[in-house]
Amino acid sequence: MPSFIADHPMLCAVALILIDIAVWRLISANLANWKLAARLVIFAVFSAVLFNDGMNPMQAAPYADDTTLHLAATALQIGWWLFAARTLTVLLGAVMMQRVGHTGRLLQDLMGAVIFLIAIIAAMAYVLDLPVKGVLATSGAVAIIVGLALQSTLSDVFSGIVLNTTKPYQIDDWISIDGTEGRVTDIDWRATRLQTSQGSLAVIPNSLAAKAKIINFSRPADMFGLAVSLQVSPHARPQTVIEALERAMQGCRPLLAQPAPSVAFKASTGSGVEYEISGFVPAMGLKRETRNQLYDLAYRHLQAAGVGLLSATEGSTPPAVSGARALLERSSIFSTLRQEEKDTFSQNMTLHTYRAGEMILAAGEVSDHLFIIESGVVSVLLIKDGHKFEAGRMGPGEVIGESGILSDQAALADFSAKTYCTLYRIENEYLKPCLDARHDIGEAMKALLDFRRHAAQALTEDAPVVPVKKGFIQWLRNRGL
Repeated sequence: MPSFIADHPMLCAVALILIDIAVWRLISANLANWKLAARLVIFAVFSAVLFNDGMNPMQAAPYADDTTLHLAATALQIGWWLFAARTLTVLLGAVMMQRVGHTGRLLQDLMGAVIFLIAIIAAMAYVLDLPVKGVLATSGAVAIIVGLALQSTLSDVFSGIVLNTTKPYQIDDWISIDGTEGRVTDIDWRATRLQTSQGSLAVIPNSLAAKAKIINFSRPADMFGLAVSLQVSPHARPQTVIEALERAMQGCRPLLAQPAPSVAFKASTGSGVEYEISGFVPAMGLKRETRNQLYDLAYRHLQAAGVGLLSATEGSTPPAVSGARALLERSSIFSTLRQEEKDTFSQNMTLHTYRAGEMILAAGEVSDHLFIIESGVVSVLLIKDGHKFEAGRMGPGEVIGESGILSDQAALADFSAKTYCTLYRIENEYLKPCLDARHDIGEAMKALLDFRRHAAQALTEDAPVVPVKKGFIQWLRNRGL
């Protein structure tokens, strides 16, 4: 050992403690392994300095003749026990973090408290030479008094230990505790913290969570259930409603095919009949978007089937109109036509039907007509790397073939019937004068065409290749070392 350390062991021991604190503060949290290694090295050197100078932490401090040195040695020996407890706690925490992740933090804290308690008792017994039995008896009585005073807090602590052991939920799970729904952001000694869908923070005591009804929406991790309820007129035939809602489900791509979505009758009253669509999505973040999309598709397919959603006060029966005329009213592109224009326009629309699997418009074909979907689901197929994939699904009110009408360009995708479909066809020779006279309709179709082109390009272009980092670590991995 260097002569300076041998001549000034206490000064070096204090310096090592300060160096440990500084290193622990300065090294980034991202370099946890380096922080742990530095602490282990410093503790080993600190132990060597004390033992080399005769300041054995298992014995009373030396220098009984010199009060100042005796007190300093006693403080360093007690510090050794606390230093050892902290080092062991950090080491166990690193091991537990690799095995159980952040969910074991509460157990880690409990183990750390026990380790520090043992270290304090050992320091009192070995360094201060105090009667441990008497101290334990006194501390036991104090513990009883403190336990009675902190009964509710201790209940939260032990409930937190139970929750971390049984793991009904973990960090980032979406759960509901007694009706309070949110994402778990933290589980500490006292409470579980949830971030609700409104962005607020809900703090639920662990004792309440341990007794409450818990619903974990993140288990299993690959599917999340959702349901949409709709009320329709009691005069609508149930089979017609169910078939329309089944087409709506098929038009909603985010819904998982397995388990299969379903439609069920729920209740019937004098004012209306309630149906429920239920299904699953692969991610929690898709639930809200899918519910909105599913409701919109159900509304459109019910309208196409001649069934309207039940309103609070149903108005008078609308005048009977043709299917083509009703479709123009629902179309987002042609709804701006004047009433007399819609009447004339609908007379030049012809109805076509397609069975499931039939091609409506093939990729590469220049269409000389425009289709408006009246009912059914149309599948949109694109090609990437020589393989076709489904890029989207279309439903009532959407148009097909605008690229040929506007710019004489070929269709970018295959449009085929996924279910039995009915479409109205408008020939270009009649549609062209209408587009020249009504610029708002032409602009709406151009905006739709641009949107579809950009979407198709984004879906078919190759993802950028991330360059592989070349270095010594990568060289070792490539060779399986």
